[in-house]
Amino acid sequence: MLKRALVYFTLFLCISLSTGCFDILEEIQLNKDGSGTIMVTLNMSKSKTKLASLMLLDSVNGHKIPSEDDINEFFKDAIYHLEKTPGISNIKKTKDFSNYVFTLSCDFNSVENVNIIFKDLIKNKGTNNYTNLSYNPSAHYFKRHFTQEELIKKSFYKLKSEDRKVFDGASYTCIYRFQDKVRAVSNTDAKIAPNKGAVFLKIDALSLILGEKNIQNKIELTK
Repeated sequence: MLKRALVYFTLFLCISLSTGCFDILEEIQLNKDGSGTIMVTLNMSKSKTKLASLMLLDSVNGHKIPSEDDINEFFKDAIYHLEKTPGISNIKKTKDFSNYVFTLSCDFNSVENVNIIFKDLIKNKGTNNYTNLSYNPSAHYFKRHFTQEELIKKSFYKLKSEDRKVFDGASYTCIYRFQDKVRAVSNTDAKIAPNKGAVFLKIDALSLILGEKNIQNKIELTK
């Protein structure tokens, strides 16, 4: 739920405010025993001047403008669900309404704890679209699974042209850090850090929505 909840929140917020130039950053620090930390950041600072003006309105292009109370309620609900998930701890949030930068983070005992969050949100949203993680220490790999349905693309094309523009200049970035060295990656858009301790993947939002690129990646670690 942590990552996907923020994605749904991002789409709602950006379309409601009719503004683009946002970035979503997913960061995972994975320990050798499979435990770790996940943090998701929504950064809309590039549009902060426009956002500050729009937040004073009731609606734009037929969309209700979310208030600070609405955004606070989202975080309250997200944290409530995280607190109920086994193996999840140290839940933190930050809300910067001056620069419009928001984060959610938590520690997990294993990647399966994170998968439980994803499955719970998918069930509530009534979609088969999913993304999850797997880690096999004996085979020395970490994997990000991702399957995207045509429904996502169709939903995008149903949006008004004004609403589609919010994705112009938007991006989705994944950063995975490991205690072991990275040997190889399967996603051709992913880059291995010079110190071999991390993997970086940045994709523009439109390519992700339209299925032209994806975040699926198998990261092989040294033995």
